[in-house]
Amino acid sequence: MTRRVVIIGAGTAGTLVANRLRRHTSPDVAITVIDGDNEHVYQPGLLFVPFGLLPPDRLVRPRSAQLHAGVEFVRAEVDRVDLERDQVVLADATAISFDVLVVASGARLMPEETEGLAEPDERVHTFYSLPGATKLAQALDRFDRGRLVINLVDLPIKCPVAPLEFCFLADWYLHRRGIRDQVELTYVTPLDGAFTTPTASEQLGGLLGRKSVRVVPEFATAEVDHAGQRLVSFDEREVGYDLAVMVPVHGGAEYVTRSDGLGDALGFVATDEATLQSKAKANVFAIGDATDLRASKAGSVAHFEGEILVANIEHYLAGRPLSARYDGHTNCFIETGFGRALLIDFNYAHQPGTGHFPGPVGLPLLKESRLNHLGKLAFERLYWHAILPGRPIPLIGGDMPTAGKNLQPAQRTAQSGGTR
Repeated sequence: MTRRVVIIGAGTAGTLVANRLRRHTSPDVAITVIDGDNEHVYQPGLLFVPFGLLPPDRLVRPRSAQLHAGVEFVRAEVDRVDLERDQVVLADATAISFDVLVVASGARLMPEETEGLAEPDERVHTFYSLPGATKLAQALDRFDRGRLVINLVDLPIKCPVAPLEFCFLADWYLHRRGIRDQVELTYVTPLDGAFTTPTASEQLGGLLGRKSVRVVPEFATAEVDHAGQRLVSFDEREVGYDLAVMVPVHGGAEYVTRSDGLGDALGFVATDEATLQSKAKANVFAIGDATDLRASKAGSVAHFEGEILVANIEHYLAGRPLSARYDGHTNCFIETGFGRALLIDFNYAHQPGTGHFPGPVGLPLLKESRLNHLGKLAFERLYWHAILPGRPIPLIGGDMPTAGKNLQPAQRTAQSGGTR
């Protein structure tokens, strides 16, 4: 008897899960992937576009071409999920039945949630979309003096250290152009420090200080005032700008909010943080940015979760207990400019610490190095040729390796942070 696994979303998480399933499950399991377009964007590359380090067209490949033979790709918008009937209902009212559903539709930008942010303005941009990053590149090219402000509106977001990386790369970019002393660079965040975990926050905050980046903490942005060129917080504090780089509020896919019982008010799916089974129904799973987990909304998380999720789907189809467990593993390269980068590695139980990854000998943790920068650059090839195809990567599995690290217990937070 043929059983069908339907995956909504052909981004990082959905693609790698489909390919892993096709490699590991029997031919009598049909796999269908649904997405509204056929453009797979390499999202880690968006950070580099504004600084002219990557051309926009290099980041896009067809979604269908990333899927293994034997995986069906359906290009369509999803209207809702009918949990009672085990069906995905498309915008044209076509219903696709499933035995197992995987929600992998990521997170979407919601600028409309902040007053004024959805209004077009040549002085207000984002790099969290390909069109936005492309327009920001043009704006930065014209910018030669004044106040450059980077504002993280609220968490959770995709790639939580990317706004910090933007600060570091902007500092380097302005130095390279010889205008750094003409620009006041400011990082505005709702957090009480640079990052969500104490050890990383201390390290990254110190780095911002050394690069003369002013930090405005605990700033809850209520409005972008275009006429006054200022950000206004809910407690009526103000930060002026000449060029603002905004990271908008994020939410889950809109169809989730239209699907009774599937997700929360923001469209994220309530998910068991260990098994990745949804709390809505036993045959529904979620992965990556689509979940409400306290793990980061990051590509590395989707990669590590994928191993666990595929094992548990196999267990579910076989009628066995879900024994695979995700430990919250997140691994992040953080570009710091001038050809250097930091690396952090952590999970639910441990915050980022010093040492090496993936073992006693390897890349240095919580320390700027040229080697980490080269690792960041090498990730693009690894992404297209190993992670998306669902291939195992030697020494880098789902569980966080502990050898070679100075481990410190984590403080439980709603959003641990991280990036690609």
